[in-house]
Amino acid sequence: MRRASSGSRFACPEWERRFLLNGFPAGVSVTGIRQIQDRYIAGTRLRLRRSSHSDGTIAFKLTQKSNDNAAGALQGQFTTIYLTEDEYKIFEALPAWVLEKTRHSVPPFGIDVFKGNLSGLILAEAEFSSAEEAAALELPAFLFKEVTSDRRFTGGSLSVVTRQQLIGDLQGFGISLD
Repeated sequence: MRRASSGSRFACPEWERRFLLNGFPAGVSVTGIRQIQDRYIAGTRLRLRRSSHSDGTIAFKLTQKSNDNAAGALQGQFTTIYLTEDEYKIFEALPAWVLEKTRHSVPPFGIDVFKGNLSGLILAEAEFSSAEEAAALELPAFLFKEVTSDRRFTGGSLSVVTRQQLIGDLQGFGISLD
């Protein structure tokens, strides 16, 4: 199988920093909430996303991500295609690992409160357009531990982690799940 080049004109660099939280931060201004279901399609680098916004709109996206040994805030390259609901349903039939979360917009962060097997996990992430912008991020007190370079806390890895693995991983940071 021939692999598409991640350095093509269609792929964009993904600059992102991720942080563990030991609880949802009190007193933050939430500007939007959306329910997200990510389906990591088995045997591929593809993520299918259904995002339901608080205003009732629903977005469907197919994203290809490749990290190509990226490090730090540079997470790799990504390409996204917006889909119709009918197109989404075709891809939804493919075998996949599912991850569900509620995303709270607290600019510049998206704070993800995970559901199901990952219940109790809370991550914050911020996206940037350059390494300089990522490095200049002022860290609020509610961020507990940066996990940007810890691949265990990427969506693809979290979609396949067992509850026991998650409990062990979080205990290593001094976080216990209820």
